[in-house]
Amino acid sequence: MKIVAPLLALILATFANTGSAADAGTEAVEALGRLNGVALACQQPALVARARNAVITTAPKTRGYGEAFETATNASYLEQGKGSACPDAATLASNMAAAEQRLKSAFAGSQ
Repeated sequence: MKIVAPLLALILATFANTGSAADAGTEAVEALGRLNGVALACQQPALVARARNAVITTAPKTRGYGEAFETATNASYLEQGKGSACPDAATLASNMAAAEQRLKSAFAGSQ
């Protein structure tokens, strides 16, 4: 009986750490998705391909991450279409590079 409490604590700590890593990963995927939506709306096909490739090569291949990317892309695309000015290509590329780094950091332990 004395071993049950420490074992339970260890299991709960493992799940807690996994949850925060998943949250950071989801946030990073969503950030890249938002930039992807802007790139789509602003007709920057090279940056669209770059965002998609970053997610494909870095994030785990799960439905959740794919849906997070697509949902963020769609929302951002629609928002950009409401008349917002497109950022210049250099600024968008710089933001994309920062988001890629964040994505790599979020999934550094899973590779």
